[in-house]
Amino acid sequence: MTRRLFRWVDERLGASSFSRKALDKIFPDHWSFMVGEIAMYCLVILIVTGVYLTFFFVPASDEVVYSGPYEALRGTTMSAAYESTLDISFEVRSGLVMRQMHHWSALVFLAALVVHLCRVFFTGAFRRPREINWIIGVTLLVLSIMNGFFGYSLLDDLLSGTGVRVGYSIALSIPIAGEWLAFLFFGGEFPNTEFITRFFVLHVLLLPAMIVGLLGAHLAILWRQKHTQFRGPGRTETNIEGSHLWPSYAAKSIGLFFIVTAVIAALGGLAQINPVWLYGPYDPAQASAATAGSQPDWYVGWLDGALRLMPGWEIRASGHTIANPFFPGAVLPGLTFGALYLWPFLERLFTKDGDAHNLLDRPRDAPVRSALGAATLSFYTIMFIAGGNDVLSAVFKVAPESITNLFRVLIFVVPVVAFFVTRNACRSLARDKVHPFGGTVGSRVRRTAAGGYEEIDEDNPLPPVGAVLATAEDNPYRAPPPESPTPQGSTSSGAA
Repeated sequence: MTRRLFRWVDERLGASSFSRKALDKIFPDHWSFMVGEIAMYCLVILIVTGVYLTFFFVPASDEVVYSGPYEALRGTTMSAAYESTLDISFEVRSGLVMRQMHHWSALVFLAALVVHLCRVFFTGAFRRPREINWIIGVTLLVLSIMNGFFGYSLLDDLLSGTGVRVGYSIALSIPIAGEWLAFLFFGGEFPNTEFITRFFVLHVLLLPAMIVGLLGAHLAILWRQKHTQFRGPGRTETNIEGSHLWPSYAAKSIGLFFIVTAVIAALGGLAQINPVWLYGPYDPAQASAATAGSQPDWYVGWLDGALRLMPGWEIRASGHTIANPFFPGAVLPGLTFGALYLWPFLERLFTKDGDAHNLLDRPRDAPVRSALGAATLSFYTIMFIAGGNDVLSAVFKVAPESITNLFRVLIFVVPVVAFFVTRNACRSLARDKVHPFGGTVGSRVRRTAAGGYEEIDEDNPLPPVGAVLATAEDNPYRAPPPESPTPQGSTSSGAA
């Protein structure tokens, strides 16, 4: 019966030849290519848990009086959105686990996107003919950050409301278009009763549709252009070595999906995240109290740090003011993602390399690119850490101003140091042709007849007569057989 059904479908669609060709497709075996799949599987978990949560979440700002099981908030006036979040957490079966799985999968999804983007950058996988896929990947990252912010803000608790207020201030600070953008996304002056509905439509409809569509285009282009691969014996620009899609690669991929799902489920059930019942509903009168010790999700932590590090400068000219949040909140992200979009073309312009590349670089093969990448990562890491300046101040008993001034210095010094250290390390590795995690490390030594050790001269490796070699295979106190023309069992100092 099954064969007849498949034959009936194939007679009308002619899918058998395509299926055979698709199942025979080769995928590289290197572990780093699986990072993108981790992101894809997290997206699947996000969609499944998000659909479940949508059945119970109420995207409304109508004021209600809470009468649920959480006694600490009973009788408190709050929005219907916040009340439904509490109901999901305490009354809906598996609601809290689903909420926390949704949140954890969002964090892991964005982390996998960033790691995948770094892998593509440091190996040069963005070069011709893959510039379009690079642009799609950067757009996926931008949309995912936006969607994470909108979803995080839907709960209308005191912490997320503080984040919405910051976002509203950034939008309002943009010259000329700021008021229009604030009205479009926030529904007018914040706080108001419109932004939750608008964020909900963006979070569950528009942005997910764009993300899934771009991901489909990303995979289709990848399928059409074939995978890149690292250099190695027998690998060229025109072939690819690895596993067939079926059954080898499919088995690994399916296994990875179950591992990712299991880890996210374990985090959702065992690791508490975003306990909104502890924060209470958003109240503008208490918003200042939420700023002390408040931390956003990690993917916007660098933006929070930039806002904290920016001096209190504003530009006033011709009766107009460019507010302070505009520079760290709008200009810096614009420069960041603008540079990412343009990077394939900038590198091609400066290196004069317009050839097609299917073999990947090792980071050491492009020391300037690797150094710029390391400097950029250190720059945003400093900003991310600076986002917790108030927490660091409380832990180390240092004035917040001193912490902030320290980071204002480090944000310029650390990237410069990271650039030169990384560039010199890459050049050294390329010159010595030694893998940092493999090959011979240290000196080679041998055991002397007197029982001591001496370093082997690589230019004249023959041992003196009667020397006893330090080996892992032979007894260290037994001399090599006299018929051996060369020393046997020389090893590194670590193995000896």
